[in-house]
Amino acid sequence: MDSQKCCSKENENIAVGKGCILTSNIIIRPESVNFQQEALQRIISTLASKNDEIQNFIDTLNHTLKGVQENSSNILSELDEEFDSLYSILDEVKESMINSIKQEETRKSQELQSQISQCNNALENSEELLEFATRSLDIKEPEEFSKAARQIKDRVTMASAFRLSLKPKVSDNMTHLMVDFSQERQMLQTLKFLPVPKAPEIDPVECLVADNCVTVAWRMPEEDNKIDHFILEYRKTNFDGLPRVKDERCWEIIDNIKGTEYTLSGLKFDSKYMNFRVRACNKAVAGEYSDPVTLETKALNFSLDNSSSHLNLKVEDTCVEWDPTGGKGQEKIKGKENKGRSGTPSPKRTSVGSRPPAVRGSRDRFTGESYTVLGDTAIESGQHYWEVKAQKDCKSYSVGVAYKTLGKFDQLGKTNTSWCVHVNNWLQNTFAAKHNNKVKALDVTVPEKIGVFCDFDGGQLSFYDANSKQLLYSFKTKFTQPVLPGFMVWCGGLSLSTGMQVPSAVRTLQKSENGMTGSASSLNNVTQ
Repeated sequence: MDSQKCCSKENENIAVGKGCILTSNIIIRPESVNFQQEALQRIISTLASKNDEIQNFIDTLNHTLKGVQENSSNILSELDEEFDSLYSILDEVKESMINSIKQEETRKSQELQSQISQCNNALENSEELLEFATRSLDIKEPEEFSKAARQIKDRVTMASAFRLSLKPKVSDNMTHLMVDFSQERQMLQTLKFLPVPKAPEIDPVECLVADNCVTVAWRMPEEDNKIDHFILEYRKTNFDGLPRVKDERCWEIIDNIKGTEYTLSGLKFDSKYMNFRVRACNKAVAGEYSDPVTLETKALNFSLDNSSSHLNLKVEDTCVEWDPTGGKGQEKIKGKENKGRSGTPSPKRTSVGSRPPAVRGSRDRFTGESYTVLGDTAIESGQHYWEVKAQKDCKSYSVGVAYKTLGKFDQLGKTNTSWCVHVNNWLQNTFAAKHNNKVKALDVTVPEKIGVFCDFDGGQLSFYDANSKQLLYSFKTKFTQPVLPGFMVWCGGLSLSTGMQVPSAVRTLQKSENGMTGSASSLNNVTQ
């Protein structure tokens, strides 16, 4: 019995049936383990996302805390400056009033001193005359008495005492220089912080993203007739949700907006999202920012793949130009390498020397007469749009899409793995759509700029006049592999515009257009 239990324990982990394991009397099936692993992976992903969100919130709080401390310090400094300015003004006013009082005191004092001096002189003369008159009363001789009386009369007539005003020229009243600052004190006691406008509210429903334009609309939580203007700030980001503090671009500012909406136009959508915030301003101060709003600005962004482009093409990001010396320069370099000499190209060969070597594992470089360059981003789903402009003297070029399997000798439109429109300005002018070595001449004027619309899921590739949005041609097919934007150029150059939304006019035309205008049955309904 004991041996049976021992054997049972030793054989707890044994195979039970095909693909199953018996562990502690529990049968675990591989599909159950896979399901649990997938569920655990989802939990891990959710936790990682939540941790990232919390960390971003902590960064935001730390940034806000730092801002509070810095702004408080700045406000305190400004407050000190304002009060120092008030103190300075009060000191100046006080000094001016003190001077006025002293000047008034000096003026009145001088007036009174002058009057006192005049009165003293007049009193002295009058007392002398009085004494003389009193002595004259004792004169016994009539003749002398008469003479003295005449002298006294003449002196009295001329005496200053009888011409002197006995009214003070000034009074001792100084009340006209008294002050009463009760109103000013009341006013100073009512000093308070500036009235700050409340934060506006951005309405995401009213915001519009279309045609590489973004219209942002907002409203005030309550009416405020003191608002003078608004400030809108925006920045590009690749993160959804609340704006991040770290590793983000600076806010761009648009000031002095008078209305409650603003449209940013001519944008390149080279990020997945854009953050927006707005603040109201009165004549004195700006208010709080609105809660930020994140709008999706997804568009196809790609550059030209210079690792696989033809050696006779000079490729730089979104520009490609024919370079007839490219291949020759490379051949000379290879020749020098074969002779054991340095393979470093001459500085004059900038078109070759500036091009980095092909990345290991990448596709073969186009060669022969396939003067082709592809985009570096594959299209696997969705609707996308980009534009191409050729140089005025470009003799020949093609614009379209191709599978990654396009051969290094293959030309756009000449295989069943590529679709394009081709412009030829050499010897004779032609404009045609090409696919699988079939050509459809297009009876339309070659536009200054060609717009390319690719609906991968709908199996449609359309070409438009980028300015007028006139449909030039449409391919209707079924894409079975990811496609790459493709370009061919000979004796000239092309420049690309990416990061563009599908224009509204193109979307409208796509709804109504069903392979009728500008299409040819010989090139349509080709499945690859």
